[in-house]
Amino acid sequence: MLSNNRFSGNFPSVLKNCGQLKALDLSRNSFSGKLPLWIGDLVELRFLRLNQNKFSGEIPATISNLNRLHHLNLAGNDLSGGIPRHLPNVTAMTRKLDSEPIDGYPEIVGTYDFSSVVVKGRELNYSIGILELVSIDLSFNQLSGRILEELVALDALMNLNLSCNHLSGKIPIKLGALQALESLDLSRNMLSGGIPSSLSDITYLSYLDLSDNNLTGRIPPGRQLDTLYTQQPFMYNGNNGLCGPPLPNSCPGKNATTQDDPKRNDHSFEPMTFYFGLALGFILGLWVVFCIMLLKKAWRIAYFRVVDRTYDQMYVFAVLTWQSWASKGATN
Repeated sequence: MLSNNRFSGNFPSVLKNCGQLKALDLSRNSFSGKLPLWIGDLVELRFLRLNQNKFSGEIPATISNLNRLHHLNLAGNDLSGGIPRHLPNVTAMTRKLDSEPIDGYPEIVGTYDFSSVVVKGRELNYSIGILELVSIDLSFNQLSGRILEELVALDALMNLNLSCNHLSGKIPIKLGALQALESLDLSRNMLSGGIPSSLSDITYLSYLDLSDNNLTGRIPPGRQLDTLYTQQPFMYNGNNGLCGPPLPNSCPGKNATTQDDPKRNDHSFEPMTFYFGLALGFILGLWVVFCIMLLKKAWRIAYFRVVDRTYDQMYVFAVLTWQSWASKGATN
């Protein structure tokens, strides 16, 4: 536990041979340079916190070798490149493998500032409960590229913070599969496209920030998102392309919908489909009758007889009615 000091220089090479290390906290120092590839050899790590330093370069792909890691915090550095493609291989962040306790942890909590973490937009103190918090925080870096679809495999994640980077592309449609998620912060990136409707299915989600991106389309409905907006009205700020409730600006046109809400798209076209089908059926029926009359002489004669008879009856009725009104007028 070496946090909150004035250490500088590269990542400490002395740690290379610490194969049994379970917790490492170098946060709030002035370490710089690139993270070493051999960090993936520290396979016993459960807790890795390197935030608020000056580390640069890409996040090494070997970090995905840390199968027991359940708490990763690299926030507040100068890291670039994309999110490691094989990060979903960290099985301790899935429901397949429960995190193991760290020996002597109660004593560590009482001695070091080890238990605070930024979650739900503020720094919270979890005390010994931090070992149960499955978390990834890569915020305040220079990361680019897209948010990996594969991240949905980390279904034990409770906190995911990718804010204040240069991430682009769309929010993964299946992100709602992270059912354990309590806090999701994707703010201040360059994300585009619509908001996945699956986000409204995350039951435990109590903090969501999508502000300051390039998101567009109608906001998906759902009690969960409506409740979050009531508590956090800033969550959609800075996305001029978003529209519809709960925002005051309405979506242009009848059929403006998000790309990832096929149910809404289907229902929006129902009236037009109905009227088109009605007109088409009337025209086809008329042509069928016309063709039959054209080909069958008996039907044609019968049709005109009915028309003549109806005309005669209507004529007689009109004349009698007129004469009745005329006689009443003369009597008066």
